[in-house]
Amino acid sequence: MYKTDFNFKSFLIIVLITSIWVNASEVFRYFIFVIPRVKEYWNGLETVADMNWTIFSIWGIWDTILTAMTVFLFWLYAQRFGNNNRSILISATIAWIFFFVLYWVGAANMGYTDWSILWITLPLSLIELVIANFIASKLYKRIEYAKS
Repeated sequence: MYKTDFNFKSFLIIVLITSIWVNASEVFRYFIFVIPRVKEYWNGLETVADMNWTIFSIWGIWDTILTAMTVFLFWLYAQRFGNNNRSILISATIAWIFFFVLYWVGAANMGYTDWSILWITLPLSLIELVIANFIASKLYKRIEYAKS
């Protein structure tokens, strides 16, 4: 995968396929782990951590942007260091720090959530991005194989 041109069509297909995993992981983590803890932190306030179709749609857009940035970051890293497990782990960790650590530490620091939620959300989101990068890696390998 080293020194290949960026193919937007391949990138878009990989983002859409990888988005399935990211969306499923985000929904699972949010409904199972985040909502109960955030509601408890806010003493059961009804409008906190609510989910409706508008918010769900915006969340889907956010997840797709997250996936696109993660896949692109993986592609950039793999261009320089090869499409391998090390690239998967390092690019996933970089994306995780930018997207999740920054968000959750900021949210806790501003008092929107309890600091203890980070012990749940951060490890799960790191696993999510490692798997997303693994999916992207395999799809890029398949596309490169098909070209040869």
